[in-house]
Amino acid sequence: MNTPDPHDFLAVDRDLSEEERAIRDTVRDYSRTELLPHVADWFEEGTITDPRGVAKGFGALGVFGMHLSGYGCAGTNAVSYGLACRELEAVDSGLRSFVSVQGSLAMTAVHRYGSEEQRQEWLPPMAGGDAIGCFGLTEPDSGSDPGSMRTRARRDGSDWVLSGTKMWITNGSVADVAVVWAATEEGIRGFIVPRGTPGFSANVIHKKLSLRASITSELVLDEVRLPDAARLPAAEGLRAPLSCLSEARYGIVWGAAGAARACLEATLDYTGSRVQFGRPISGFQLTQRKLADMLVDVNQSMLTALQIGRLKDAGQAHHSHISFGKMANVRAAQRVAALARGLHGANGVTLEYPVMRHMLNLESVATYEGTEEVHALTLGQVLTGVPAFR
Repeated sequence: MNTPDPHDFLAVDRDLSEEERAIRDTVRDYSRTELLPHVADWFEEGTITDPRGVAKGFGALGVFGMHLSGYGCAGTNAVSYGLACRELEAVDSGLRSFVSVQGSLAMTAVHRYGSEEQRQEWLPPMAGGDAIGCFGLTEPDSGSDPGSMRTRARRDGSDWVLSGTKMWITNGSVADVAVVWAATEEGIRGFIVPRGTPGFSANVIHKKLSLRASITSELVLDEVRLPDAARLPAAEGLRAPLSCLSEARYGIVWGAAGAARACLEATLDYTGSRVQFGRPISGFQLTQRKLADMLVDVNQSMLTALQIGRLKDAGQAHHSHISFGKMANVRAAQRVAALARGLHGANGVTLEYPVMRHMLNLESVATYEGTEEVHALTLGQVLTGVPAFR
């Protein structure tokens, strides 16, 4: 009997199809060759220095909106999209966020709720990386409770006029188009706001300690006038943006497993070569116990992601399944990253090694797309039948 592979201890990837393996390998090779050599510098500089070049690369790779069908999108299954997210976040959470916001949020909103004209105009260039999109839902005072948003859209003749502020928007300042959600007299509605629309601006958020290899912005809408053709016609109520968030959260389920795996792999390399007291520190009992704990978390995360992916492909994934995966896998990844940082000693706080970069990124991953507390309450409602959000 063969000894288990430390990098896939439970042989989770054994159950992948040939096509899924090919996608995994393609995204992994691209991420390690084209992105990994730059990500530490991007993190240190607090930005992606060439976001349009990165977008074009992702477009050529085919990962933007890859789970969507038509309009230049690949139409892969959910597991394949998850694998892509895993391999991207194994390099950096900010890069997976780039793809997730573009494909699972902005493109999904247009694909699912837009008119045919809107789909034809925006989805092909977004799929190809020729246009960058962002998703404006979160506000300075409206995070876990998006229904309390203050951004308003009022009718003025045949037009709409939008006013408000959105916060923590990935790619906002480089986006060619923003999908913005606003409260109207008829309820929450979504609007397509092209770059350069009068009254619309985006300001980069600086001094972040997490997701630094990502561009995060504030969106300001000051009496932005849009034609009714800019409204997403099928988006009615808060259910529309929340359904897009569920798609993005699904990517996080896989992405967190990738970050955890990267921390374990880096730690196995480091503890195997770091010699103290005459031998590699991987040979000490306390080190091996920590490595074992990391191994369990990584492989349980992989199993959770794959099972939820299979449920999704079978049309049986409830939004609470995704809450389960996001809550469990991010928490596990945070444990793995913390242990990895400690086992790297002083070297663990440098960008020469990836572990503290992952550890800091996961602080944002734990917060966005629903905090742990929100997902816990989602699971609590399923268990008890009693909503406890208010």
